[in-house]
Amino acid sequence: MKGPLKHRTLSAAIVDQLRQSILDGTYPAGSQLRQDALGDAYGVSRIPVREALFQLEAEGLVRIVPQKGAIVSELSLDEINDVFDLRGIMEPRLLAQSAPHFTEEDFAGLDDIQRHFEKAIKAGNISEWGQLNADFHMALYVHARRPRTKAIVIALLQTSDRYTRLQLSNTKAMGKAEKEHAHLIALCRAQQIDEACRFLQQHIEAVRTDLLQVVGAGSIAKTRIVSGE
Repeated sequence: MKGPLKHRTLSAAIVDQLRQSILDGTYPAGSQLRQDALGDAYGVSRIPVREALFQLEAEGLVRIVPQKGAIVSELSLDEINDVFDLRGIMEPRLLAQSAPHFTEEDFAGLDDIQRHFEKAIKAGNISEWGQLNADFHMALYVHARRPRTKAIVIALLQTSDRYTRLQLSNTKAMGKAEKEHAHLIALCRAQQIDEACRFLQQHIEAVRTDLLQVVGAGSIAKTRIVSGE
């Protein structure tokens, strides 16, 4: 039992490191991730690397292409719409079930995340903000008795992290997110659950709109460069 457990832990660690490297741009879209090179870099065999790449494919961060191997996925307008459609449906439902059961300890935890969030904004630390954003959203759903839905939402937050780093590349967007998170906490504390769920859906939709503009503008610029315009 010890061998397989150690192997799975190793594969999970490689997933975490590769995911972070994709999210922070170390491996940009279109990069080829070679199993032998990654194995040498991490000092492991190709087996846990291959398993890690399959996991990242399931998360939408890489594509496994015949004869080429693993390629970092391109930023996609279709994926943004798919991810945020699902988030807009699932997350308000989770909040509706969780928020009525919030305790003072839960609110203290949310306030703590919010304080770290504010520090990350002041420091311009987008990487840390991405994890704090996921932590904040999942803390809102802590009491929801929907383990499968929460597992899906965690995966969606991991996927959307890559996009929101683009959206939050300016302090204005980061400041807006900070204010909206604070408002969500206030609504939940006041037990205005229906309003909190509506506001959460609006918050998710606003992020989608910004992302479509940012990624769409980037796609247009890339097309013009390729065509020589």
